[in-house]
Amino acid sequence: MPSRVPSDDESLVERARDGDEEAFAALVRRYTPMLMRLARMYVPTDALAEDVVQETWVAVVRGLERFEGRSSFKTWLFRILVNRAKTRGVREHRSIPFASVAGSASEEDGEGPTVDPARFTSEGAWTSAPPDWHDDPELSLESDEALRIAREAIDQLPERQKIVITLRDLEGLSSDEVRNVLDVSETNQRVLLHRARTKVRQALEDWIAA
Repeated sequence: MPSRVPSDDESLVERARDGDEEAFAALVRRYTPMLMRLARMYVPTDALAEDVVQETWVAVVRGLERFEGRSSFKTWLFRILVNRAKTRGVREHRSIPFASVAGSASEEDGEGPTVDPARFTSEGAWTSAPPDWHDDPELSLESDEALRIAREAIDQLPERQKIVITLRDLEGLSSDEVRNVLDVSETNQRVLLHRARTKVRQALEDWIAA
């Protein structure tokens, strides 16, 4: 009878640390798509992103015994990926220097509209829907077209904004997790996220009004 693999990360990590290959495979299946999306923002090709993800999993295997759980496994994993992706990005002449994000925020990331932060909750949800949103179920964020518009808007964002909104709103990391993964201040993360969300909302509002 096949063994049952727990669904939560903590149990999977403990079993993987004890040599359970099925548990480790479950972690790989769970997180590889997310890692690929994130790596692709730092390197210019899918092939390079695949290399970065493979390097990340090798590092996880080698470092799992030393993982002390001070942060979540997901945060630890993403930070390994980002460090390797940044190194590869520099090598491939595509670097995103988050360490200097404060200095660049008024340049690349400061462009574009901003709105009253009160229009978003602390977790990023809209405090009020766009005009006419409730009048047509096809306009809900669950519709394929709305999701396509949102993802296209995210793809067009400056790289730093794209990474932050992807981690927060697509991959579900908390504010603290994103700051730990990217090594940015709370202020910089908040500014980048707000500007990104503003542009995505504007794209949706434009689509609704069309």
